[in-house]
Amino acid sequence: MNPASLSAALDTLFPPGAVAADLRGPGNPGLLLPAEAQCVGRAVPKRVREFAAGRLCARRVLAEFGIADFPIRVADDRQPIWPDPFVGSITHTDGYAAAVVAERLRMRALGIDSEIVGQVKVPLWAAICTQSEIAWLRSLPASERAAAATVIFSAKEAFYKCQFPLTRERLNFLDAVVETAARPGSAGTFSIRSTRRIAFEDHAAMPLQGRYLFGVDEVTAGIAIPVVAGPDPAHADQTRADTAHADQARADQARADQARADQ
Repeated sequence: MNPASLSAALDTLFPPGAVAADLRGPGNPGLLLPAEAQCVGRAVPKRVREFAAGRLCARRVLAEFGIADFPIRVADDRQPIWPDPFVGSITHTDGYAAAVVAERLRMRALGIDSEIVGQVKVPLWAAICTQSEIAWLRSLPASERAAAATVIFSAKEAFYKCQFPLTRERLNFLDAVVETAARPGSAGTFSIRSTRRIAFEDHAAMPLQGRYLFGVDEVTAGIAIPVVAGPDPAHADQTRADTAHADQARADQARADQARADQ
């Protein structure tokens, strides 16, 4: 039985149509599908447990769309390989994992990232934060800086995950700047914009808006690129084709379920 659960709280990080699930605690490697287990055959046990937790979350969400037991393999660029009609994103950190999925007909890309609050230490700020972000952090009470730095880190990771499937461009932390409320709360919004010309600007206007949410020990950030009128020309043909793909995937699943029932 899949221990991951649908998360209404994480759903609030995304527009309608995206569905999220999470799992608190280590994943069980014994629940990986054979094709998934092959992807971490040489990994250390901690990495395997984290990988399993993320895959369990992703498969729990896919089940909501009628897709059961789909192995989420790893592509050559280390990205998860989703069923053709879907887009998604996976995150895992110490003791926590989550995933979000949507139909490609509704979302062009999704990004989710969770980070443990307090892991972005002051010596890391210069590598992760722009000068304006550092100035903002220093303006906060000392007791709030760790949480705020984690919001910046998580927001950037969520954005990078969201933009990569569209652009295949590797970004650095200083290629984007995050702006949020004067003082972060238990949940809130942020905007993110590039600090230089990036390929993503050919696909969507910036700044982008995202949301974040504090959990037990972690903060999770989410960002999405919905399908809108006048879609990205690079994805127009794919969007039309995905209508047929979605119908075919559901038909294939129905036939597989019937075959199991007849056995």
